[in-house]
Amino acid sequence: MSLFYCIRFDYYVTVLTNQTSKRVNTILKLHEINGYIQSIYVAEYKDKLLLLDGACRADVDTICEFISGQLKRPLTDLKLIVCTHMHPDHAGAAEKLKQIIGCDIAMTKTNKHWYRGLDGFLMFLTDMALAKWVAKRKKKASKWLWYNRHLQPDLELEDGQMLPGFEDWQALYTQGHTDRCLSLYHADSSQVYVADLIVIVKKRFIPPFPVFHPNRYKQSIKRIKELSAQTVILAHGGKIPYVDIDFEYIENKAPHKPTTHMRSAFKKLQTAWGRS
Repeated sequence: MSLFYCIRFDYYVTVLTNQTSKRVNTILKLHEINGYIQSIYVAEYKDKLLLLDGACRADVDTICEFISGQLKRPLTDLKLIVCTHMHPDHAGAAEKLKQIIGCDIAMTKTNKHWYRGLDGFLMFLTDMALAKWVAKRKKKASKWLWYNRHLQPDLELEDGQMLPGFEDWQALYTQGHTDRCLSLYHADSSQVYVADLIVIVKKRFIPPFPVFHPNRYKQSIKRIKELSAQTVILAHGGKIPYVDIDFEYIENKAPHKPTTHMRSAFKKLQTAWGRS
């Protein structure tokens, strides 16, 4: 009898522990903030906060003011920033926020920097210029966007891994736009943040620019399509019902060859040369 009661006691302790852990990890709300040139998403929990992407360098004050002013919480509640890729509006604020708050930064596991070498530096300058151009189109005041293009993460994420400390979120590799793009899937609420995997232009959902890896991009679109999360969250476009996205149109628009900065510039030079 004593063995039976011990087993039953262990069982109830395990169940209670799991239920308590689940309550602690229950998301209260996924907040959307208007960032400098993109949406910022903050997942709020009872005892912590998660930033779904690294935002722009110009968004640091916006994020801090939202946490302390709107949420009325200490900045130290921000425990983790996930940078989905290294572009200025997805990694620009991460290092500065870490310096201010002491939070961790998580990224795709990779053995090389995105903006490496001379080509990488030139691409970095081009991406900075594009971010400035987008801000101007949005009629935003010019702000400082410079950030460390060789960001060092505290955590490197494998495909399918649950986020440390936020195990209700799963990292999914959705590469193509770059070689290290992540999406973040929250199964409990059936929503997935896809960053720049899909963008909206003239009220149509299309592939982003650039697409460095067309085949990977098509696989990533297929993956999100088959995931069938009720809500697909875009960095540039907000929260979109899954049923409103024409995945077939995106697949048809997906490039067969890389569409990159250098290829676009070369194509324009060829066109200009042909006209001369």
